[in-house]
Amino acid sequence: MAIQHEVAKGMLEAGAVELRPHDLFTWASGIKSPIYCDTRLTISYPTVRKTIAQGLAALIQEKFPTCEVVAGTATAGIPHAAWVADILEQPMVYVRSKPKGHGRGKQTEGKFQEGAKVVVIEDIVSTGGSSINAVEALNREGAEVLGVVSVYSYLLPAAIENFEKAGVPYYSLSDFEALVEAAEETGAIQKEDIPGLLTWYKDLKAGNLK
Repeated sequence: MAIQHEVAKGMLEAGAVELRPHDLFTWASGIKSPIYCDTRLTISYPTVRKTIAQGLAALIQEKFPTCEVVAGTATAGIPHAAWVADILEQPMVYVRSKPKGHGRGKQTEGKFQEGAKVVVIEDIVSTGGSSINAVEALNREGAEVLGVVSVYSYLLPAAIENFEKAGVPYYSLSDFEALVEAAEETGAIQKEDIPGLLTWYKDLKAGNLK
């Protein structure tokens, strides 16, 4: 089974994804959406979180074999980064969304050597803004960030453009289309609702949803 599909099934099992094609969620941006993701719920399911951790570790070994330090974004990326660092037997750090307002004013916690090769772990990527913020913080503190990996991504053009503009390679374990396939297979959604979901996703990627 492809890892994208396996992770998607795990997210559905953990209730980390909710699909409501006839009773839409409202995102913080105001966009009406048939899907809501909260990958933080996966940490409560040992089998699911292990699948995710092993998948992320394998992805890092494949795409960033020279990685020396694993960094998690606060807060949802932290547990995944800890498990992946354990699998890879590497140091782990985490990155706040902004520097502390007291003490040394650091944005990262943990220790790494100047020039250490770091990979950032994010839970969900929409536009990529928070991930790039973490990359910039690590670079300011002397790291050499190799790239970003995430548990889930909407693969929006804005994210692809932002990562390319920042010069940061990016990969994700799972995505929307894998979720739809897994939802159909597990009965989490009716087959007749799938065309509507895919149309919504096409409009989302095209920037037609406001």
